[in-house]
Amino acid sequence: MSPVTVSELVIYPVKSLRGISLQQAELTTEGLQHDRRWMVVRDNGRFVTQRDLSTLALIATHLEAEGVRLSRGDYGSVLLPFAESAGARINSMVWNDAVETTDLGDEIAHWLTAATGSRYPLRVVRMAADFRRQHNKPDRFGRENATQFADASPYLVANQGSLEALNAELLARGHAAVPMNRFRANVVVTGLPAFSERGTEVLGNDRYAFGLRDACERCVVPTIDQDTAIRDPAKEPFKTLTDINPMPHAKAPAFAENSVLLSGAGQVIRVGDVLEARD
Repeated sequence: MSPVTVSELVIYPVKSLRGISLQQAELTTEGLQHDRRWMVVRDNGRFVTQRDLSTLALIATHLEAEGVRLSRGDYGSVLLPFAESAGARINSMVWNDAVETTDLGDEIAHWLTAATGSRYPLRVVRMAADFRRQHNKPDRFGRENATQFADASPYLVANQGSLEALNAELLARGHAAVPMNRFRANVVVTGLPAFSERGTEVLGNDRYAFGLRDACERCVVPTIDQDTAIRDPAKEPFKTLTDINPMPHAKAPAFAENSVLLSGAGQVIRVGDVLEARD
């Protein structure tokens, strides 16, 4: 087997907005530093993603010293501060998980609503400082672990070999290839055979290790072009991926692995790091 290496690192500071590619990042038990630390919600606290509003893909995110800046062309920009805010406390939802959050205020809310062209008001929230969100599958992800606003687990680990296999099949069927950003993974590795991540239990080295817990069931988001926010009319790559890499007990596609950090909190992961894969 070829050496397994880290080929890409991406954080998504705000759930469902554009990501930021990095050369290195700090590892925490709740994900890469700054990953999915904010979330878009409706007035009732229900989370909003590209499944509901594809134009979220058009909002760029940039790391600055004081926070994360959101921007979109002629709409200008707005800053989400790292510092804890004293905003209103909101009871929010991530799927079926009730989470306690803090609202970032009207200025940010009005800007995002306008910049996305949303027909309903949007708010931006962060996790309340005294609240900890447990994994929704504690037997699988660990009762001692927690996550921020990711759907299921603090890390999503993807295999470049699986993307190449998917794209080969898409091209054979007359469809366009898709980039890795359709799948919004945090850690991308090269050197594993296509889809062998589903049988891999641990990826790591002498500084840190990830536990790959289960396949990530994909929704319609991979059908959305992340540069244009347009959904593929043929519903690709959803259909092809369902045929070649389905979930074990559902007619839905799988891509990448929901993962946790087994060791190495506080360590720095870098593009080019060499990893060992263990079944």
